[in-house]
Amino acid sequence: MNIALIGATGFVGAPVLAELLSRGHKVTVLARTPAKVAPQTGLTVVAADALDAAQVAKAVAGHDAVVSAYNPGWSEPKIHDIFLQGSRAITQGVKQSGVKRLLVVGGAGSLYAAPGLQLVDTPEFPAAYKQGALAAREALNLLKLETSLDWSFISPPIGLAPGARTGKYRLGADELLPGNGDQPAGISVADLAVAIVDEIETPRHLKKRFTAAN
Repeated sequence: MNIALIGATGFVGAPVLAELLSRGHKVTVLARTPAKVAPQTGLTVVAADALDAAQVAKAVAGHDAVVSAYNPGWSEPKIHDIFLQGSRAITQGVKQSGVKRLLVVGGAGSLYAAPGLQLVDTPEFPAAYKQGALAAREALNLLKLETSLDWSFISPPIGLAPGARTGKYRLGADELLPGNGDQPAGISVADLAVAIVDEIETPRHLKKRFTAAN
């Protein structure tokens, strides 16, 4: 497939890029600074700003699908507003391009920790991640209003961390997946990338949010 990838140098985006290329897909990476992306077989890098819908539309046109692992960075003081600006521009750009398939990588905060209670609204949710998590939840709510895109939204579990690729994972919907004992479920970022690329290759969550954990 021909896949456009946004956020390819990030914590999730880099393993997604590696997974896509390892399966033989052709990948176009959108980057504000193309020189930061190392050349690889099957990879094309184009200069594009994810905050500009017109640039996104031009860069992703003609692709089979778009994967967005966009995140302005957890240390960004204006993460809430910039995250939403980027999310809106990416969605609008994909729509303008004529590409129908969009997979968005969000956060764990909008998963339900209990009936009627999302993780981001619990007292113990870390303050350092709250504004980004609130923005990701709002981005999900905006996607739910989209009728012209075949979108999917993946929320990682709480325990997203570096680690080996096992190729194994469990799938869930809107609730946090159970872990072992009192520990929440987790997943290596490499296995999260496997779940993302599996969803692109064989869609099972069209117009839905899902989660994955080991």
